[in-house]
Amino acid sequence: MKPVLRLVRAVATGMTALGALLGSASAMAADEDVMAAARACMRAWGQHPFTDTPPLRTLAGAVRVMGRGPSIADREATDFPVLVVVQPGVNVMGGSELELLNPNGWYCLRAAVNVMGGMDIKLQCNAQLASATTGTTVMSGENAARGVTVMGAITVQRVGCARN
Repeated sequence: MKPVLRLVRAVATGMTALGALLGSASAMAADEDVMAAARACMRAWGQHPFTDTPPLRTLAGAVRVMGRGPSIADREATDFPVLVVVQPGVNVMGGSELELLNPNGWYCLRAAVNVMGGMDIKLQCNAQLASATTGTTVMSGENAARGVTVMGAITVQRVGCARN
């Protein structure tokens, strides 16, 4: 085998190994970020049904610009409490809606960024909601989810409540 070809193969093998290592480190950092958010929310709730390292699931965030882009929804009802970390979502110049409809859901918002638009969170009446971060509001109305809001509003509406 020619020396140049051997060198190319060695570099390619090294780059593949480095990529796998960096990918693993990135995944571990992401897992640590999710657990840090979950712990922050558990502190915010005070009393909750979880251990210090709860099993949890994540709900992917979404980017919406001028009303276009996917919405975030969790419609799966469970028979037991479940901690759901809602990954960062971004809404720019439009409306956005999060549907968090599991009555046994303990929803933890990592971050919500809302610029010149409205973000409505529909939260099942028995579900719990906390933010892993403190909020920032600039020239805005309500910021119920404690995300970053610039010239807009984030509101939480309870749904599925029994009427008196």
